[in-house]
Amino acid sequence: MLHRNVGRADRAVRLAIGIVGLPVGLFLLHGLAGAIPGLILAAVGFVGLASGASGFCLLYVPLGFSTARQRQSALSR
Repeated sequence: MLHRNVGRADRAVRLAIGIVGLPVGLFLLHGLAGAIPGLILAAVGFVGLASGASGFCLLYVPLGFSTARQRQSALSR
């Protein structure tokens, strides 16, 4: 099961990158017409939106990294 490993500030940054990067890449940099820079920026924007919305970053898993707060279980108190 996927657990959240992206914290609140990290999610906000990722969502902002996605909200700006996806349409700029597709429309202003002509990603829809097949321009490589536009497609790259659109892909980065899409990944930012997906990871920001889900709260999960696949790259953080092999690195053992997390920006999310860890919940304390009731048993550890």
